[in-house]
Amino acid sequence: MIPARPPRHFSMIRGFHLADFLTLGNAACGVLAVFAAMASVEARDPRHLLTATALIPVAFALDVLDGRVARWRARHSAMGRELDSLADVISFGVAPAAIAYGAGMKGGWDVVVLVYFVACGVSRLARFNITAETLSAGTDKVKYFEGTPIPSSLALVAVVAVSAWRGRVGDALPLGAIHLGPAVLHPLTLLWAVSGSLMISKTIRIPKI
Repeated sequence: MIPARPPRHFSMIRGFHLADFLTLGNAACGVLAVFAAMASVEARDPRHLLTATALIPVAFALDVLDGRVARWRARHSAMGRELDSLADVISFGVAPAAIAYGAGMKGGWDVVVLVYFVACGVSRLARFNITAETLSAGTDKVKYFEGTPIPSSLALVAVVAVSAWRGRVGDALPLGAIHLGPAVLHPLTLLWAVSGSLMISKTIRIPKI
């Protein structure tokens, strides 16, 4: 009798390295931040928003740690790189956009800007993955980033955290709101537009530490 083959998903999990589990922790923090931002919209309670903003630095710490663990254990893989990019899209792309929406940036033009921000983050990570081998010039480490790294969205999350702490969310958002044609724009949302544009810039080169 031929023994049953173990399910494929168990085999995949056994193939994960320690760094990969840290990366999944990064993604989990991003998803929890999105849920907390959604809860803040539903309950209109800034504590949920503060929880969401607090989860993003935790995701960043795990993002830094997974790279260091991978280098320490000399375990690099294409799968690990893809996991890292997907986790970063959630924690530093989708989550900061959801946090902005939860803070009150939910006018029509705000939504356009936030979608643009996420699209820029996805494009920036895709470009990085494609060019990583060329940029590393035969070494194991990329020498520089083209455009600002997607974790730079931590600065945007910090802005929301300060605003939520001061009770400046919803109708009390800093800089107020502007009616432009058929929709509303909160000028604070333009920070997300600037951040997205810097991420896809090819003229900005930042050395990777």
